Amino acid sequence: MITLRQLRYLTSLARHRHFGRAAKDCAVTQPALSMQVRELEREIGAELVERRPGDIALTDTGLEVAQRAEQILIATQDLVDFARHRAVLSGQLRFGIIPTLAPYILPRVLPRLQADYPQLRLEVRETQTKLLLDELSGGALDAVMLALPVEGADVETLPLFNDAFLLAVPATDKFSARERVSIDDVDQRRLILLEEGHCLRDQALAFCGAPQRDAPASLGATSLTTVMQMVANGYGVTLLPQIAADAELHDERVKLLRFRDPEPGRSVGLAWRRTSPRRKDFEALGKVVTQALGVAAQNKIKSHK
Repeated sequence: MITLRQLRYLTSLARHRHFGRAAKDCAVTQPALSMQVRELEREIGAELVERRPGDIALTDTGLEVAQRAEQILIATQDLVDFARHRAVLSGQLRFGIIPTLAPYILPRVLPRLQADYPQLRLEVRETQTKLLLDELSGGALDAVMLALPVEGADVETLPLFNDAFLLAVPATDKFSARERVSIDDVDQRRLILLEEGHCLRDQALAFCGAPQRDAPASLGATSLTTVMQMVANGYGVTLLPQIAADAELHDERVKLLRFRDPEPGRSVGLAWRRTSPRRKDFEALGKVVTQALGVAAQNKIKSHK
C-alpha cells in the first residue's frame, strides 16, 4: 500500500535531486529514504528514479507521480487543519515574508502576536517572492506576506496596507527636503537597486520607466541597509519603502524626498492557498499586522512630510 511517507520522500527527492539532501530534509537516513522510494516503485509498478553515480534524475513517470504526490500531501495537510477545529491562531503556522518587509514589520508584529495568541507557534521564513510562492504552493508554507498582486489562480490574497516609496538622496543633493519630486527627477543612471530577484527592484524599474537595456546596475546588494550606505557615500539614489524609513534613515548624509501625487508605492498583503481551511487564522494575522503598524505608520508619514 502506498503511504504518505513514501510520497513525502519522493517529493523531497524531486526537489533536491539528491538522496543525501532529500534524506536530510526529511530527517531520516539515506538508506531509509532510498528503501521507501524503491518500495513505492514496486507498489506503482514503474521506475520513478534513474539512479546514476553521484546523481539522480526522475523519469517522466516519476515527475508526474511527484507532482501528483505534492498535491495529495497539501490536501492531506489541509484536511488535518480542517479536522482539528483549533482556536484561531493556535498551533503551528509556517509564515513567509520578503526581505524588504521582514526587518521592519516583524519587530512590531511578533510581540503583539505573542501577547494576544500565546498558543501560536510561528515559524518564519524570509526569502524572495518567487521562492515564497513556490513553497506556499508546495505546502511548505501556510501563508506569506509580500507585495501584491500575486499571480496564480490557486492563491487567495488579503491586502493590508499601502507602502509609499520615498526617494533617498545624498544630503548634498540639490532638492530641498521639503520639496516634492516627480519620477522625472530621478536620474536613472544614479539609481541604486537591490540585486535581481527582489520584487522591489522590479517595482522601482517599473515606476521609473527604465528600459531594461538602460536599467541601473544592481551592485549585488541584498539588503536596503547596504543600498542606503551606498547613497550615504554619494554613489547614487534609491527608492526606499515608507515602512523602512525609520529603521534605515539614521545617517545625516542621507535625506528623504516625497513624490508628488499620485505617489508611487506598493500594496502589501497576505497570500495563502485557496484550498487552505485556515482563512480565519490569516484574517486574524492580518488584523494584528495592521493594528501593530497603524499608529507608527501614520506618525512616520507625518514625520517625513
